[in-house]
Amino acid sequence: MSHTQLDFSHAQQQSLGTSPGMVAALCCPLSASEKRQKFLHRLVHFRHMDFEYALWQMFYLFVSPQKVYRNFQYRKQTRNQWARDDPAFLVLLSTVLLGTSLVFGLVLRLSFLETLKLMLWIVCIDCIGVGVVIATIFWLLANRVYRLPGSAPALQVEWAYAFDVHLNAFFPLLVILHLIQLPFLYPVLYHDWFVSSLLGNLFWLVAIVYYLYITFLGYRALSFLRGVNAILYPITLLCIVFLVSVLLRWNFTKLLADFYKFRIR
Repeated sequence: MSHTQLDFSHAQQQSLGTSPGMVAALCCPLSASEKRQKFLHRLVHFRHMDFEYALWQMFYLFVSPQKVYRNFQYRKQTRNQWARDDPAFLVLLSTVLLGTSLVFGLVLRLSFLETLKLMLWIVCIDCIGVGVVIATIFWLLANRVYRLPGSAPALQVEWAYAFDVHLNAFFPLLVILHLIQLPFLYPVLYHDWFVSSLLGNLFWLVAIVYYLYITFLGYRALSFLRGVNAILYPITLLCIVFLVSVLLRWNFTKLLADFYKFRIR
């Protein structure tokens, strides 16, 4: 897929003609099991993955996340599914997560075996495992609470789309906490200064707020949902927790580091 295709506006997408393949995809949608088999098939065939497109999405999740979700709408029009059918984004995200976890292991002065355990925990549990739980919660909320009454039966939020929204939101959180914060980790972790708590907790506040914002955009992109502004309501509480934690010198980054050490030993 070229960048020209990726940058189509919604109006341009509406004016596109439909090819026979597009008509077949719209008239004969794949079942959930067929979509899963297609996804897993591409997962073990790297040549079938579009890593250039996945990198484009990662870049625009910071620059213009709305553009990423416009391309999800384009996928729905052409392939009759909201969710990604290409695991390239998940593969790249896991690779970045493994690399940053390795650096975290070095900063925390872990042994080689402990670092490997940390990498597996962060990828399999923190990203994918927790993501499955969060995606399931939002999938249920979207279909049972946010869905407009009287919507066509076919207008349902796919579980895979809910998981994609989580991955989209998790990537900026990862970059903020595991990359941007890295140069500041030593003073944040190993000094009991006021500025250590302030800086460490500020990174957490920005990361979680951005996670909620990307999640909000993901569900707002679906025209048959309403009331998704509620996803942003916790931001006020987060700001209050941030202020209290800084005043009491609760260093969330240090608490997380201690938790990492605890669960791998």
